[in-house]
Parts: sequence; C-alpha cells; structure tokens
Amino acid sequence: MNRRRTRAGTVPLLAALLASAALTGCSAGTGEPAAAPPARITETAAPAPKADSAPVRPLARSLPVRIALPSAGVDTGPVLRLGLAADGTAEVPSVADADRIGWYDKGVTPGETGPAVLIGHFDTARGPAVLKNVSRVRTGDEITVVRADGKAAVFRVRELEQVDKDAFPTTKVYGDTTRPELRLITCGGELADGHRPDNIILYADLVAVRAA
Repeated sequence: MNRRRTRAGTVPLLAALLASAALTGCSAGTGEPAAAPPARITETAAPAPKADSAPVRPLARSLPVRIALPSAGVDTGPVLRLGLAADGTAEVPSVADADRIGWYDKGVTPGETGPAVLIGHFDTARGPAVLKNVSRVRTGDEITVVRADGKAAVFRVRELEQVDKDAFPTTKVYGDTTRPELRLITCGGELADGHRPDNIILYADLVAVRAA
C-alpha cells in the first residue's frame, strides 16, 4: 500500500490513541512526584526562515538509532520501535525503558518527507526520565537523529506546544507535510491522580544532513 495513504489513513486514530496511551504511560505513581515540577514549557514559535534559505533534500528511509537534544541533556540510544499495542492504542516506551526515546514505526523515518514522530517519558513511577529537562528547550535548538545509514539528520525546533491530552492536535502532529519534519512528544503539567494531564510537543524542521 502507498505509504502516504497509509500514514494519512491512520491520522485520526493515532492522535486519539496517543493521548490515551500517554495518560497511562506518563505516570509518577500516587505518592510523591517522581520529577520536580514544572513539567511545563514556554510555548513559542520561531520566526519564519529567510526566503533565501535553501531547503534540505529529503532522505531515503533509514531507521533512527540515536537521538541527541543537547539543550535538554539528551543523548540516548538505541532508539525503540513503537507501534500499536494489543488494545489498539499507540505504544509508549515501557517504564524499564524510561531513559530511551521511541520512534513510531507506522510513519516515516526521520529525514524522509513527512512528520517523523518520537515519544519519550518525562517521568515514571521510578523517577525522572529521559525528557525530564524538556522545559529547557527553546525554539532554534537542534535535535540530531543518527540513522542506520550512517547519516545524522539535524532538525531545528520551530515550535513548542503544551496541550491538554483531551485536545491533542491530531492533524497538526500527524498530518502530511511537504518537507521532512520531526515531532518529539512527552507528558507535562502538574500531577493529578498520579498522571500528568498534558502533552508537550516539539515541532522541528530538517536543516542539515551530516555524517554520523
């Protein structure tokens, strides 16, 4: 089946499922918070790129193997492969893999045309997780994805968004794009009944390709 049609056809389902899965996946138990608040970001958008900036040529499909987001102290691998769970919800990393980031394998790989989606925990019942410092990220920061083909796809954060999980921006996150883009999703907000009620979403654009 055509990959574009497959991705577009899963858009309405996946965002709802992701929000549902995140409610159970990003929990800190019912005792003391596992990570100190704020699990919150400053919502900003980067200025539009200059008209003379040359677009980066999209890459062929190649699996992600390592993720680096220096402003949040993240440098982790190997990258988990996340699909759909047995109950039909989107998978999130297990509590045992709280120090790793997963890639949603029903979509494109980072560097291909379209929105590649990465998911990681802010915290779990065991304590702070890989994206515990997401509040330090600002627009203009870089996310580097090392791929199995030996290339490093460099993305620049264009926008930070924090939304209630019940208002997850389905089309904005999973909808088709005309260029290579990246989404990095985690949980946020103050703990309520052992769960964080929000999703924090980083939107980033491919700006360079380097040798890993």
